[in-house]
Amino acid sequence: MPRISDEDRRWMAMALEEARRAGALGEPPVGAVLVGPQGELLARAGNRREAWQDPTAHAEMLVIREGARKLRSWRLEGCTLYVTLEPCAMCAGAAVLARVDRVVFGAFDPKGGAAGSLLDVLRDPRLTHRPQVLGGVMEDACGEVLRSFFHERR
Repeated sequence: MPRISDEDRRWMAMALEEARRAGALGEPPVGAVLVGPQGELLARAGNRREAWQDPTAHAEMLVIREGARKLRSWRLEGCTLYVTLEPCAMCAGAAVLARVDRVVFGAFDPKGGAAGSLLDVLRDPRLTHRPQVLGGVMEDACGEVLRSFFHERR
């Protein structure tokens, strides 16, 4: 299993900031950050499904779109996607199609995760691209943001 680096923690902390912002807006608190090939921040976002009434407005999709726009390429080779919750099938599929090199996530999602929990889209050997995957980075903090959000709404 790959080692969690200080850089991984730093970028995940930024993704957590985005998750908290999304939660404050009434969105499920999931945040994402896309880091470019030179270690630069390309994009950061939180969920916006409710605000935009867009089923594709997951944090991961938003940063993938913005990263592609900034790089002027749909190929996000050399990029790392950080997300506070294990990506769903849509977001995992987008990461594969965008050729993201690495996907790092916080909390596991046994009900909908597509990075090993429910499905494993990111490591499916039938696909032409398989990013490196590292899960459980700041898992407790990422999970707590989600638990608190949904506990308050019950």
